[in-house]
Amino acid sequence: MTSLAQVLAALDRIILGKQAELRLCLACLLARGHLLIEDVPGVGKTTLAHALAQVLGLHWQRVQFTSDLLPADVLGVSVFDRATQQFEFRRGPVFTQLLVADEVNRASPRTQSALLEVMEERQVSIDGVTHALPEPFFVVATQNPHEQLGTFALPESQLDRFLMRVTLGYPDAAQERTLLVEPDRRTRLASVQPVLGAAEVVALQAQVGLVAVAPALLDYVQALIAHTRADPALRRGLSPRAGQGLVRAARAWALLQGRRIVLPEDVQAVLPAIANHRLAPRTAGSQRDLGRELLAAVPVPA
Repeated sequence: MTSLAQVLAALDRIILGKQAELRLCLACLLARGHLLIEDVPGVGKTTLAHALAQVLGLHWQRVQFTSDLLPADVLGVSVFDRATQQFEFRRGPVFTQLLVADEVNRASPRTQSALLEVMEERQVSIDGVTHALPEPFFVVATQNPHEQLGTFALPESQLDRFLMRVTLGYPDAAQERTLLVEPDRRTRLASVQPVLGAAEVVALQAQVGLVAVAPALLDYVQALIAHTRADPALRRGLSPRAGQGLVRAARAWALLQGRRIVLPEDVQAVLPAIANHRLAPRTAGSQRDLGRELLAAVPVPA
């Protein structure tokens, strides 16, 4: 069994019956992307974030986002040291390899915006000094549906910095029976052994960059992106950042499949998770899977 297969098997023992979602999460991290897990409370969002950190062997820290959380609580703060008569920067929890931003949409927009530089540049700028973050660095954020009380909608600029958004959904009857009978999933986390380490994750990210992408495949990606920008039913199309992320994620998906070249089905597998939180219809209506609609509207080039 390859190391990636071992990672997926270990995650599957914690999060039952969500193989497709787990594969998307792993592809997102291998593509150097940040992950947003959105669902109702109690379906395992935070447990999944903890499991990813544990199985990948990464140093991680968790921040519970609340309405009174300040940017300094996440990034760090400069404190005056009387002994040295100088300001000393005390690093916040963001200085880790995997930051679990729990219920990120319960924080105020000011605190949410503190993550913008962190997620894009992988650095923190405080008092004119830039502090680099560890390598690798991921943000795995969870959020509750917007209609729930006490939530703030994430700004579009921040949503665009999440490579993927995934939902777990409720378990089926057999999986729920297992959850009712067996010990709590978080109890199992304590006994989970890391399958990889930080150096191995970085090496796998480098392998993702070596997966071949044919010109015809890029034509398909560009056709998908162009369709979103020309569709009058959408308020905005996919950004260049989204297009770059789509190619990286498709490469990561191909690597998970054991291939060294990207196929159209790799793009199709990851596109809904990349597009659905970025696209919005002009008219409000029922929840739509805009990513699936996009795949149905744009044919694969011959």
